[in-house]
Amino acid sequence: MVLVDTPIWSLALRRSVSALNPREQILTAALRELIRDRRARIIGPVRQELLSGIRLETMFQQVCEQLRAFDEPILEAADYEDAAHTHNYCRTRGIAGSPTDFLICAAAIRRDWQIFSTDHDFTRYASVIPLRLYQAN
Repeated sequence: MVLVDTPIWSLALRRSVSALNPREQILTAALRELIRDRRARIIGPVRQELLSGIRLETMFQQVCEQLRAFDEPILEAADYEDAAHTHNYCRTRGIAGSPTDFLICAAAIRRDWQIFSTDHDFTRYASVIPLRLYQAN
């Protein structure tokens, strides 16, 4: 399974296909493949990030509807505790990040999922925690 981060969903659901550069087209094709294979996953904070800032109500409703096709794992106290622990661990090694990023890391690690993102912070996190990153071909 692959936990898909906000930037990837945003490319696929909030941008016009004609506006994507070749690299972005590869990324959205990889997401489509993950969806076809039923391997794409989302968590609530990613859903919230993706929906935040959509100005047009019609687009907001359209993206909501598209995301409803994806079940979310229930985040447990252990996910939040692990996220805080991971944040503290990374911070002592000079690596800072957002609470949402560390919740993504914790959820993925606890479930043995990969993370699919264009956010280079995850590469930094993976240098000190057992994070598996999904690479689009």
